[in-house]
Amino acid sequence: MAELETHEFDVIIVGAGGAGLRAAIEAQATGARTAVVCKSLLGKAHTVMAEGGVAAALGNVWPEDNWQVHFRDTMRGGKMLNNWRMAQLHAQEAPARVLELEAWGALFDRTPDGRILQRDFGGHRYARLAHVGDRTGLELLRTVQQRSVGLGVQVFMECKIVSLVLDGSGAVAGAVGLWRETGKFVLFKARSIVLASGGVGKTWKFTSNSWESTGDGHALALWAGADLIDMECVQFHPTGMVWPPSARGILVTEGVRGDGGVLRNAEGRRFMFDYIPAFYAKETADSIEEADQWYDNKRDFRRPPELLPRDEVARSINAEVKAGRGSPHGGVFLDIASRRSADDIRRRLPSMYHQFKELADVDITADPMEVGPTCHYIMGGVRVDADTQATNVPGLFAAGEVAGGMHGSNRLGGNSLSDLLVFGRRAGQYAAEHALGLSAQPAVDLAGVDAVVADALSFFDHDGGENPYSVHQDLQDTMQSLVGIVRTESELVEADRRLGDLEARAAKVGVEGHRQFNPGWHLALDLRSMLAVARCTTLGAIERKESRGGHTRDDFPAADPDHFGKVNMVTRRADGAVTVHEEPLPQMPPELQALFEEAH
Repeated sequence: MAELETHEFDVIIVGAGGAGLRAAIEAQATGARTAVVCKSLLGKAHTVMAEGGVAAALGNVWPEDNWQVHFRDTMRGGKMLNNWRMAQLHAQEAPARVLELEAWGALFDRTPDGRILQRDFGGHRYARLAHVGDRTGLELLRTVQQRSVGLGVQVFMECKIVSLVLDGSGAVAGAVGLWRETGKFVLFKARSIVLASGGVGKTWKFTSNSWESTGDGHALALWAGADLIDMECVQFHPTGMVWPPSARGILVTEGVRGDGGVLRNAEGRRFMFDYIPAFYAKETADSIEEADQWYDNKRDFRRPPELLPRDEVARSINAEVKAGRGSPHGGVFLDIASRRSADDIRRRLPSMYHQFKELADVDITADPMEVGPTCHYIMGGVRVDADTQATNVPGLFAAGEVAGGMHGSNRLGGNSLSDLLVFGRRAGQYAAEHALGLSAQPAVDLAGVDAVVADALSFFDHDGGENPYSVHQDLQDTMQSLVGIVRTESELVEADRRLGDLEARAAKVGVEGHRQFNPGWHLALDLRSMLAVARCTTLGAIERKESRGGHTRDDFPAADPDHFGKVNMVTRRADGAVTVHEEPLPQMPPELQALFEEAH
């Protein structure tokens, strides 16, 4: 094989979203030679879709708020499947990370006395989300992007990482990438690698995720020998667009409900009052009058049911549609027009106003939106150490959506942006420490690199092979219909059977043309990641015979005490087969357990 283009760094970060760039800032500041490799262009990461705000207990609107309440909300929202130490660190450090963003130039909305304004979101007891209208993710990304480039972090754009490279001891030695534009391969030698590659949404048919979200980081970690956890816990955001078909799945921020929007069925009734779970009954309003009073004075903790955690709201919408009370296009109505003035809506929700006007020809200041659940986020991911974000593969770290543990079985809105700031920083810090602590660059197995390249090019040899787009469509249909928001044993077993067929078909996919920007070839490679994610999710969903958070089993509708405090561990055997087994979570210390006793 011809000699590969090669670059050498101390720390390589895969992904240029908020987690990746925050990790890059910390690694570079620590003194490590740092580079970011991203599949798309800098500034195009999926972080921009996190619109509503950054969750942090600043106490600017509610002085009573503190990290202990935020920690408790996060654990309860995740149905206690969270890694308690990650949830604790997140709640404690999020305010400092938000103030750091402000110091770096982020322009947050303000209270009348000039402090960072915070808005309400589902599952948070207090108004806690620092925001920039409904474009918070974009402002966060702009800020950390400017900071990282200013520090001298190198960025390699439009490069897909195909495989991680290990040395003879099983430690990270680098990664093999593919330039999407030219089709040529590149070798990145590294002492540490941080996976910050985001989510898995393109494995499902209806998703808020953009084209990059194909589970690359999850698959790279699994193939390298890292463990994954709770892959069955996939969040279907309750409010995505359902019409027109070209816009189906595009996110409708929770900020609409946080600012007073209400959900109505085809009969015009606020149906969420019918679905208040016992777990939240004491703090959720049980009448329209009580809910509206909460919006008026914010002093009563009995919040509107539209602000229940996302898993509860998504299941409720799904139930209304199945009962025949859905909107004309298979969703429900989200009404902000009758709740706020047109000027307020355009000022507080400018992106939503333009999104519906341009894509659906709906004026949300006058008419309701049609919305329904859309695949949005995966709570499961790479198993990491809570303090360092290290995986069980030496030199490999993970942060952001690709890492599991922080959110348990359901993520609260706004916690994703603070998660990526808190743990992106920690991943960068400890990845740099690991890299700078090595006496020499790990040795790269060049024969192994040649094998990776040859395998990636093999699709060009499959004359008459199957179309990758057909395989992808069938994969998305399978996951949407059989491993969707509500699951059953028989459907999951059928999904597992179909995935076996799809893996066989994907191995025979053929691509035509040359290597220069060949979308069919890129999809063929992405299919490997998506199929790995799909298999892990399906097997985890079969094993978890209960309903908890983002995982709902129609044949096991209740949470099972036997599964309490246990995660589904996903490992890959030497023969390539994926297995799932339960492992207990670390025991929460008594002083944190007491917070839940106080709440009741």
